[in-house]
Amino acid sequence: MTQGKTDPRVLRTRKSIMDAFIELSTKKEFKDITVKDITAEAMINRATFYAHFEDIYDLLEKVLAEVFLINLDYYILAENMFNEETVISIFTAITNFQRSLSSRCHRGYEDTIARIIRDQLEVIFDKLLAAKHAGKDPEIVKITTAMLSWAIYGASVEWRKNSMHIVPEAFIKKAIPFIFAGIELSYVGGDGDV
Repeated sequence: MTQGKTDPRVLRTRKSIMDAFIELSTKKEFKDITVKDITAEAMINRATFYAHFEDIYDLLEKVLAEVFLINLDYYILAENMFNEETVISIFTAITNFQRSLSSRCHRGYEDTIARIIRDQLEVIFDKLLAAKHAGKDPEIVKITTAMLSWAIYGASVEWRKNSMHIVPEAFIKKAIPFIFAGIELSYVGGDGDV
């Protein structure tokens, strides 16, 4: 009998590997963690590790993506509403995620972390904007999604570098009128109907 990806044993093993990696990342720098360390911590063999992940970089990406998604408030996202509360929730999740990584991941992986955040934001914003602007040109939704993802990520970097003395919610609230005005302007010209 073939085991599918939804088999609870497969999911438990995958979680065990990810948990082992997270535990090791609190003790060692990423560059010093080996597959051997992970397999010993998770009590699995190398073949099992490679059945779940291509390599340690694939594991890093999957762990970071999952940790980021856990930080998001699924209740707000489940309502499928693009509003001020949703933007604040997403921005807060990003800043919490970045804070949680500050002691674990070092500068050499900032590009990976940035890509993961932007990719996840694009998925989320695409869903929210497509629902809000059903019937609009999908290309405009795609462009707006990309711009919004980069803008929110950029704001989180600015907050982390220069404004951590301000709570994330207050920081992003200052930009919300510009965010929503920019989104509405991006739809003008698509069909002339805002």
